[in-house]
Amino acid sequence: MKRLALISVSDKTGIVEFVQQLVSEFDFEIVSSGGTAQKLIDAGIEVTKVSDYTGSPEILGGRVKTLHPRIHGGILARRDRELDQNEMEANNIRPFDLIVVNLYPFVTAISKPDATVEEAIENIDIGGPAMLRAAAKNYQHLTVISNPKRYEVYLEELRTNGSQPSLNFRQTCALETFTLTAQYDQAISGYLGKLNEEDVAPLPLQFNLMGTQRQALRYGENPHQSATWYQTGSTPTGWAGATQLQGKELSYNNLVDLEAARRIINEFTDKPTVAILKHTNPCGIASAEQLVEAYEKAFVADSVSAFGGIVALNQEIDEATATAMTKTFLECVVAPGCTEQAKAVLTKKSNLRVLILPDLQTGPKEMVKVIAGGFLVQTVDDCPDYPEQWEVVTEKQPTEEQFAELFFAWKAAKHVKSNAIVVTRDRATIGIGAGQMNRVGAVDIALKQAAEKSQGATLASDGFFPFDDSVRSAAKAGINAIIQPGGSRRDEDSIKAANELGLVMILTSTRHFLH
Repeated sequence: MKRLALISVSDKTGIVEFVQQLVSEFDFEIVSSGGTAQKLIDAGIEVTKVSDYTGSPEILGGRVKTLHPRIHGGILARRDRELDQNEMEANNIRPFDLIVVNLYPFVTAISKPDATVEEAIENIDIGGPAMLRAAAKNYQHLTVISNPKRYEVYLEELRTNGSQPSLNFRQTCALETFTLTAQYDQAISGYLGKLNEEDVAPLPLQFNLMGTQRQALRYGENPHQSATWYQTGSTPTGWAGATQLQGKELSYNNLVDLEAARRIINEFTDKPTVAILKHTNPCGIASAEQLVEAYEKAFVADSVSAFGGIVALNQEIDEATATAMTKTFLECVVAPGCTEQAKAVLTKKSNLRVLILPDLQTGPKEMVKVIAGGFLVQTVDDCPDYPEQWEVVTEKQPTEEQFAELFFAWKAAKHVKSNAIVVTRDRATIGIGAGQMNRVGAVDIALKQAAEKSQGATLASDGFFPFDDSVRSAAKAGINAIIQPGGSRRDEDSIKAANELGLVMILTSTRHFLH
């Protein structure tokens, strides 16, 4: 008796050629349904439709077609058990040797801007996951393929091993299949959970995190640590969907820094802006009328730290900016695009990793941190700023120019490790105090780095000032405007000092700790 294969795929890549080989080289009989059956028939392949095979018509507009004992009995039968064999004979069920199934494109459907709930629901596959899980469960007796990339490998396995592929191959395919169905269910759960966001808790009672290995990395933060890059979802998005134009393979630290760079540059959309980072902290952020000018301002903010840094740009890289970037050693550059002239310039630095990520704005909605015995999940710090709700608490009011500079400094401080102090001038950072154990130390570092440039500059703090000492230090260095969240029991001391010293001070009522 011929071997039996069930073919039912949404992604029809390579399916005709694969089935032609199954039939001509290995004498398979094909059972198929819906659009897949028609495509194979159109290619001249003999096919038994599922409805003819089961003796039951498709019903409910095609919602029910493969949910039948002749299908699932043939998938789940254990060929080494007499009871199973007897029941199959009694019910006229043939065993399947191969199940080739992939799923309705649910993620693609919900990704469309105009997708409706009805369309999303209709793209939830029922029969496909049922067949896949059944076949993966019974991998000791048959093969399940859910990925078109496995077609040729399967054929080679048959050529090598004869009647059926090796157990190792079947087990690998089963694991891949269970991963697919788990991700599929997670996508559906995530979508349905957001339909009534206002009526449910901000984070679910059960949080599932799953990914497919995209790339084994050389090592983690240090050479003695192993690391792997996992992709969430079946469609590459974010960094998995970025295009690397040139340079060495991305490392663990590169990817961590790149994500920090993406979050920073996402804050600045009104003017050409460049951020240069080291160890997830910005060492220079600047905006200007021209991209090359923004890069040069960000670079001189801390040229020592910029050496070996990560550069993020919010506009397409042009030739002038590319030329400026090749004057120093950089690890990675990311931008939404790159001109052909800029590409030609950047190739002179063959080891420089250049990535194109058109969508710099879209990122994860949650942040996960592992702890002993579990993990913590928080929503990302992406709440919008409402400057019109900020409070000017000093007698001196900010000019329009000062207010714009304070806004720039506030956005920059949001992405500096706490305790964070940022000093800016002319839409560029000139001093940054990051990750200090006390705010006084952070202020001292930022002001020392700014040096004489602090005359007439602006200072932003990610947290409140518990005492007035930092306000006085800032004024002594020449700072003329401060922005901070406020909320200390001693806010009045800082406000009094600012009034005494002739400073502008704004309280935002929102803090941005970044640990």
